[in-house]
Amino acid sequence: MTAMASAMATAAVRGAVLGFDFGEKRVGVAVGDSALGLAHPLSTIEFEDRERRLAAIDRLVAEWQPSQLVVGLALAVDGSEHEMTRRCRRFSRQLEARYRLPVELVDERYSSASAEEALRAQGVDLRAGKHLIDAAAAQIILQGYFDAATRR
Repeated sequence: MTAMASAMATAAVRGAVLGFDFGEKRVGVAVGDSALGLAHPLSTIEFEDRERRLAAIDRLVAEWQPSQLVVGLALAVDGSEHEMTRRCRRFSRQLEARYRLPVELVDERYSSASAEEALRAQGVDLRAGKHLIDAAAAQIILQGYFDAATRR
């Protein structure tokens, strides 16, 4: 999608947006409002089983009624793709097909490291709060999406 087409799509999509930091063991979730351009950590889904994970996402979609979804795309440091990149793409296609909502993929390099750093700075014990990292990473991914949309 071109930058102009993406900006037009973002302008056309208003309301709640759910952001996801996809992982094999956990999926971090954030919520934000496209008009405000602010993202907030929401929850972490800790089901490895696909059906239980999707059932938890079903509940969030029903509650928040998002107009769009954003999924972090795992890339190598050099920007190349790897197995987790393919899994993120597959997850985004599943969401798009299941909820019939537009799904944007966003580069998520360093989102978990940034989330850990931010939580540590707030005095959070990361050993006890592993689940917080994923939700905070989803917030960083979604906030990055909003910030990029305002620069276009």
